[in-house]
Amino acid sequence: MRIALATGAELAVHLYGDGDGDGEPVLLLHAWGETHRVFDRLVPLLPRSLRLVVPDQRGTGDSTKPAGGYALADAAADVVALLDALELDACWLAGTSSGGYVAQEVAAGHPGRVRGLALIGAPSDLRRPLPAALAGLLASMHDPVTRADVEVLTGALPLHVPVPAGFLDDQLAAAQTIPRRVWRAVAEGLVSAVPPIRRGPITVPTLILWGAEEDVLPAGQGRELAAAIEGSRLVTYEGTGHLVLWERPERVAADLAAFVTGVRR
Repeated sequence: MRIALATGAELAVHLYGDGDGDGEPVLLLHAWGETHRVFDRLVPLLPRSLRLVVPDQRGTGDSTKPAGGYALADAAADVVALLDALELDACWLAGTSSGGYVAQEVAAGHPGRVRGLALIGAPSDLRRPLPAALAGLLASMHDPVTRADVEVLTGALPLHVPVPAGFLDDQLAAAQTIPRRVWRAVAEGLVSAVPPIRRGPITVPTLILWGAEEDVLPAGQGRELAAAIEGSRLVTYEGTGHLVLWERPERVAADLAAFVTGVRR
């Protein structure tokens, strides 16, 4: 379905699990350069008792692609507006990579709307100029974006665990739905934002899932998140790189389900 938000965006939203609305609501947030399709292997592994909300964020997939509104604060505002549109007072937020940065922003600014956070390979601080190599890749992208463009960007992220070829093909196709200007705008919005953990305390229950072979973010950022979020739990996956969700969907599903169930109890 497509849902018009008070922020002006219209998001494509996919709902799974508890159809009567009594299940625990869990909103899944994809990363920069991804769409809701990144959760294709996770969703079937989660309990049907959960009420899963899986949107394409602004500018991606089947959601609208406005000229602006790609700052971190805009992404967080879309999440809150989506909760309003779904008449959800609060939900669990699970974000992968920069989707976890968006989740932190929501929890920092709207703690009453968040029951708990699951941060999957998420950064603690992205403040830095775009690396020259990445800026060069973004500048060289075609308009519209081609499969070859996406293959180059994806190829810069090493995989430590084999991933099904069909899943990779789906991610490449999904990434081509993102206009070149949105790739750049979201990246600039992320690196220019004040890190959520620097804005104020995050006080909701938090699970941090981290790859021991993290090769994109500074290795200490998982520990930094754990130190900044009082009472959080850091779980490290051995033999896993930055793409925690891609590489370990079974473990992520088990840890996420146990986290939600355990906190509710």
